[in-house]
Amino acid sequence: MRGIISAAGYVPYWRLDRAEIAAFHGGRGRGHRAVASYDEDSTTLAVEAARLALHAAPGVTPETLWFATSSPTYLEKTNAAVVHAALRLPTSTAAFDAGGAVRSGVGALRAALRSGEAATLVASADLRIGLANSPDESAGGDAGAAVLVGDDSSGPLIAELIGSASATREFLDRWRTPGDARTKQWEERFGENHYVELGLQAFAAAVADAGLEADQVHAVLVAGPHIRANGAFAKKLGRTPGVAIADAVGNTGAAEAALQLATFLELAEPGETVALVGLSDGADVLIFRTTDAIVDHRPLRPVNDQIQAGNGSLPYAKYLSWRGILPLNPPNRPEPARASASAAGRNADWKFGFVGSKDRSSGAVHLPPARVSFVGGAVDDMEPLPMSDAIGTVVTFTIDRLAYSPSPPVIFAVVDFDGGGRVPLEVCDTTPDQIAMGDRVEMTFRRLNSSDGIANYFWKARPVRGAATSTAAQEGSR
Repeated sequence: MRGIISAAGYVPYWRLDRAEIAAFHGGRGRGHRAVASYDEDSTTLAVEAARLALHAAPGVTPETLWFATSSPTYLEKTNAAVVHAALRLPTSTAAFDAGGAVRSGVGALRAALRSGEAATLVASADLRIGLANSPDESAGGDAGAAVLVGDDSSGPLIAELIGSASATREFLDRWRTPGDARTKQWEERFGENHYVELGLQAFAAAVADAGLEADQVHAVLVAGPHIRANGAFAKKLGRTPGVAIADAVGNTGAAEAALQLATFLELAEPGETVALVGLSDGADVLIFRTTDAIVDHRPLRPVNDQIQAGNGSLPYAKYLSWRGILPLNPPNRPEPARASASAAGRNADWKFGFVGSKDRSSGAVHLPPARVSFVGGAVDDMEPLPMSDAIGTVVTFTIDRLAYSPSPPVIFAVVDFDGGGRVPLEVCDTTPDQIAMGDRVEMTFRRLNSSDGIANYFWKARPVRGAATSTAAQEGSR
């Protein structure tokens, strides 16, 4: 039997109050939308979600990684390779993009569930933007999600796939040309009519494939960029949405289906049946039944906890500047040079995996990795030490208002890690008036800068908020 080994979502820390958008343009707004920081993109969102999914399934190594997004950082170059490097997956794990269309999110999940691999990791993420005061701007949201699927040979399944079906028809509903921030849409009723018809067709086929009656499905999750069609479909079924996160997060595009599924599974009990419905350029329905294992395999950082921990005070003008819609004058320092491909290749474990080194004789931790130990002077007697899950303490910090940044000022801190290791790091997801010496921080994969079309990725520190957010925090030490 194939199904889900683990699932997790990642919602960025920052929130934009829709009332602030409406007030700026004149109108009303309700709820918040999730906003990826200026140093986050679809790749980093996918990394954060995938880290949580893999932490919930220790010992499972996927044979293939799929990354689905409609807002890729690169074209031609495989974005999934960056996710692969940040997760420190073995070279034998293949990494592929399933990009360009919103449907690629649920499509990659469907393909993985139908494959014969013991374990496949499907990560999806999107940054949803639109012109200022557009429906997409307020209704959209930024997030990532990851689902580890396979068979029970890799570990206990928290939900088994018991039925599925798809329906495809070509019709022009929503479209966006490459490089364009604006998504255009045909008259809403046109798309709604198609989606309701195709959704009902696929839902009936999936229920039959599962050997169920429609009323035996406990919950229905409806995901798709056409919000009016989603509601009309649910109404035709006589259902209410099984997961309601639109008012707090927004519609997250290619990540929407997996994010809703992960959120549902966080609270589900054994024996519940859920239908995941994707309405985008057709209809896809996947029906799962939760197992007894779901009780003992919850993610370390549930989506609802992340929603509650978000900061809803992001100014609208800052959001516009982060998305390049309202460019601001940066600090008068030179912009960064493009990242070196050869240097990145030589230091890939450190740059993408945040892997330091530990002296075998003295136990001294070196960040970045070194050949010669600063304790005892041993040469080439090091072992790799992954640090991406480590927890540290801010020893000292500075607020730099002159260094180049798309969102000044820059907060730099010297961090001492539990168990050893000290390194200066940029601190994100906080403000100058919130940081203090003694703050506890964890690591997060971010985008340092971009030049000549090259995204320069590395790790930053972010404050530890609420419940434990990493393996190290859960265990108490490395």
